[in-house]
Amino acid sequence: MEIVTKLLNAGIASLIDYLLKHTLTCLIPAFFIAGAISSFVSKESVLRYFGKDSNRIIAYLVASVSGTILAVCSCTVLPLFAGIYRLGAGFGPAITFLYSGPAINVLAMVYSARLLGIDLGLARIISAILLSIIIGISMETLFSSKDNAVENPLILSAQEKKDKNREDRVKVTFIALLVLILLTLTSKLSLFLRLSLFVVEAISVVYIALRLFKKEETLFWLTETFRLFKLITPLLLIGVFFAGVIKQAVPPNLIANYVGENSLTANLAASMFGALMYFATLTEVPIVKALMELGMNKGPVLSLLLSGPALSLPSILALIRIIGVRKTFAYLLLVVVLSATTGYIFGFI
Repeated sequence: MEIVTKLLNAGIASLIDYLLKHTLTCLIPAFFIAGAISSFVSKESVLRYFGKDSNRIIAYLVASVSGTILAVCSCTVLPLFAGIYRLGAGFGPAITFLYSGPAINVLAMVYSARLLGIDLGLARIISAILLSIIIGISMETLFSSKDNAVENPLILSAQEKKDKNREDRVKVTFIALLVLILLTLTSKLSLFLRLSLFVVEAISVVYIALRLFKKEETLFWLTETFRLFKLITPLLLIGVFFAGVIKQAVPPNLIANYVGENSLTANLAASMFGALMYFATLTEVPIVKALMELGMNKGPVLSLLLSGPALSLPSILALIRIIGVRKTFAYLLLVVVLSATTGYIFGFI
């Protein structure tokens, strides 16, 4: 009974910690961004770069580096992915963005290089970009014929088309402000500076929503945001709870004992562990640092760094709601196997 109590307390503590530290500053802004993308970004502009008929090289290259400025975790990227996917992005480039969003942000890369060493930092950058493209192409190859559904987020009237250029500039500014809010709230700036910037950015967002948008546009944005929130949040919170339970049940030193050498088994174990555990943005770096100090080999370290930020039990459960069980399982398998393979090769360098 005492063990059960500890596990339940660990799950509750994980959930409370997530709600306090990440929901207001990271997840909620991401939902508003996703709602804005789904509402205001024209389908044509998405299809130009990410669509099924777009230049595949450009589509994958853009998608593979599109997460560099966003310090988002595997859960926060989900509403952004859902918004892009619903606009008609090609399935492959959308999956590439799903992986690259949390795996290739500048903060994590710089932090990795400083704390873990230049070699691991560079290996993480190069590997994450390549894996995002390989995984995207693989998923598109497997499911291209089964992936058609696209919803038209907003049909413009004749009058709206006349003012399209001006409205597009306003909408781009609006989305940019929402991204700035996310960057500000997740930055390492002082509390006073963060709050000051947030107030200015939030006031600007409210002004545009109330004064420069039509009432129906603002309502559509809020409706889309709430729809994505309802779709993703319930399973996300359940997953966070069980991730806390798993973390309590499987202590880090036990993991280190199984990944002290560069074997295929060790790399697969590290990759699977990373895929199931939830790592908030940047938190995977000090955790991996601690595991290295306990004797974790650099091969499994890279495997964990490649799978950890990209996946988690919460994001897996939520992703099922967006793309279905089969596609989610295929994505999980690709991330785990390719991360483990990359780490195994790096362990011999």
